[in-house]
Amino acid sequence: MNEEILDQNDRFTRSRWLFGDDFKKLQNANVLICGVGGVGGVCADALARAGVGKITVIDKDIFDITNQNRQIYSEAVGAVKVGEFAKRYECVTALQELMTPEFIANFDFSPFDLVIDAIDDVPAKIALALKTHEKLISSMGGAKRIDPTQIKVASVWQTCNDPFAKKIRTELKKAGFKGKFDVVFSTELPRCVKLGSFMGVTACFGLNLAALAVKKIIGGR
Repeated sequence: MNEEILDQNDRFTRSRWLFGDDFKKLQNANVLICGVGGVGGVCADALARAGVGKITVIDKDIFDITNQNRQIYSEAVGAVKVGEFAKRYECVTALQELMTPEFIANFDFSPFDLVIDAIDDVPAKIALALKTHEKLISSMGGAKRIDPTQIKVASVWQTCNDPFAKKIRTELKKAGFKGKFDVVFSTELPRCVKLGSFMGVTACFGLNLAALAVKKIIGGR
């Protein structure tokens, strides 16, 4: 990348300084993010700010008051979640759809370089893994925890202390799945029964997904 381009002052100046010629790969990337809650929303925000050229976000939900402990843009109570991201970033295309196995079976994933799974529904996660595992990265259980320093990245078959990830493995085995894909998970044991959550952890899950996505796009992993 030549000095004239590096010295441009715009929203991506610092990204160009960091990534150099690899910034073009981010600009040319087409990423799908499934779910824009406490994890997926932060991931989408980070990738848009980094300079990913095309991001599609899928989520059926609207913001409610209980989202405000962890979800960015949730001050817009009653607003469509994906719409709030599309308002802020020209690179974002919003699809207000419920991620079900049926939707996944009929959706065309071929245009996307990466598929990021930040949904909570187990059958949908399994369907998504079966169809897109070669370009999938997935979030495991980010709720019920308070220590972001215990967040890790590993194969879906190599997590520990995460009952949700264990459930996903069980269902993948039942489905006859023999592939692999990377996941973000925590080694911290869950602290409660209900889905209590802390943005200090859920946001870090999203940022780890974003960092892993960037590494895959530029060829670092």
